[in-house]
Order: sequence, then structure tokens, then C-alpha cells
Amino acid sequence: MIEATDFRNAMSLLTSAVSVITTAGLTGRYGFTASAVCSVTDTPPTLLVCMNQASSSHVHFVENKVLSVNVLSAQHQYISTAFSSRLSPEERFKHGVWTELETGAPVLKDALVNFDCEIDQVQAVGTHTIFICRIVAIQQGQHEHSLVYFNRAYHHVGQTEIA
Repeated sequence: MIEATDFRNAMSLLTSAVSVITTAGLTGRYGFTASAVCSVTDTPPTLLVCMNQASSSHVHFVENKVLSVNVLSAQHQYISTAFSSRLSPEERFKHGVWTELETGAPVLKDALVNFDCEIDQVQAVGTHTIFICRIVAIQQGQHEHSLVYFNRAYHHVGQTEIA
């Protein structure tokens, strides 16, 4: 039997892009920092997003049926920190400039890339929910460096020009 601590320690060695996942609806705007995001297929363009069911905003994502995946650039570490903190939903959105694309879910204006999605499927697995999300709009930024999480710390990756 694999212990949860052993699993978490092993997973900390899996480098992951850092994203802020957002939603909006009648009850307001909500968001959280995530590294559990991946592509599923390009036909139709689909992403998988995992969210802890214990999160206070979990119910809003399920009810709203829309979300935006905002992939953070190296300059956005402070936004990742805000969305993983105990700040209220309103306080979190004071960090960064937020707009909308198709679904109304908040998108970070200067993110590396935004994926605006409709949630097609919801699957509970253990402590988390897996959202299968159909992408309805994409917006790309102009940044060269991505924010990633590895070994329980933030790092920057991307093309560096050699003189």
C-alpha cells in the first residue's frame, strides 16, 4: 500500500505549469491555484482540471459549469500566491487585471495563455473532482518565461537568448 505522504513527495518531483482556475456566476467570481491541468485531446480541444472537493469554491465551479485556465508567466508568482491563500474571493481578484472571453469566467489579461472553457463532465475521484472542459476560446500572451512548480518551489522556465 502506498502512503499518501510518499505519493505527495514523489509528485513534488513532477514539474508542472502553474495556473489560476477561475469561474463566475450569480454568486460571484471564484478562483484557485492549480498545477493539475493537462490536455485531453485537440479534437475537440479539451482540458482536464482537478480540484479538491474540500475547497470552499468547489460548489461554484460545479454550479457555474464554466471555467478559465489562466496559465501564469514568470512574473505572476504573486497571483499564484494570492489564489492559494486564505484571501476572500474578492481580495484574490484585486491581484492582476481581469477581463472575460466567451463564457464570462475571469481571464487574467496578461497571462501566458488563457483557455476559456465549458465544463462537459464532472467526475469525483477520491478527494478531488476532475472537470473535463471543452475549450471555447483561447487567448495567448507575449511572455517568454513560464511559472512552474517543482520540488515544492516556484521556478521560471523558457527561452533565454544567448548573446
